[in-house]
Amino acid sequence: MNGKLKKWILITGAAKRVGAKMAEVLHSNGFNIVIHYNSSSEAANNLSAKLNQERTGSSIIIGGNLTDDSAIETLIPNVIEQTGRLDVLINNASTFYPTPIEKITLEDWDNLFGTNLKAPLFLSKHAAKHLKDSEGSIINIVDIHARKPLKNHPVYGPAKSGLAMLTKSLAKDLAPSVRVNGIAPGMILWPENEPSESIKKSILDQIPLKRSGSPEDIANCALFLINNAPYITGQIIPIDGGRSIGW
Repeated sequence: MNGKLKKWILITGAAKRVGAKMAEVLHSNGFNIVIHYNSSSEAANNLSAKLNQERTGSSIIIGGNLTDDSAIETLIPNVIEQTGRLDVLINNASTFYPTPIEKITLEDWDNLFGTNLKAPLFLSKHAAKHLKDSEGSIINIVDIHARKPLKNHPVYGPAKSGLAMLTKSLAKDLAPSVRVNGIAPGMILWPENEPSESIKKSILDQIPLKRSGSPEDIANCALFLINNAPYITGQIIPIDGGRSIGW
């Protein structure tokens, strides 16, 4: 199939970690990929080069800080200008760090709500027309802690809770042309600043499957929602090894 006829997926925050794995898995299943990145330009370029080596003209990169209003406003138009279409928007970019109540700043609020809720909302707004044209879909990467608070994260948790409600709201508002679903990861990757082994063990002990997941688990769920779930919308699927059972 000619590259111009293939479906295009925009993944925000796709240069590293889970976003990069989604890009690889979805690309290997025939999709063209727009890799959005913030500061990881080298990783984004390397990933895009790898995908284009596998299939010429199948990947582009677009940078932008999604706490910046201008970046939010221009991202979708830039995608359409370069690809001519948009079939799937995956709101994956996220900011995650603790904000103990006595240390919260307005900047924390702007950063955490900006990337985790504001950007997905307005990117979805700008993408809606194009997704309706392609009868496409939106996937929001939520978090199991949108349902149960994580200690010392009183800004991050509400932002992800808002994203969960946004997912359901958009599913109503954009139906029947566009499906909107969410994926709520549990323990998939340790933070780059890894916790101690004892803390890791205490977390894994809370998981019925007694192990962490992998980025492939998230990528395969995204692939399912895109390719094999035409009657699913407004749902948030936990990928957490059973950790949220009973929450």
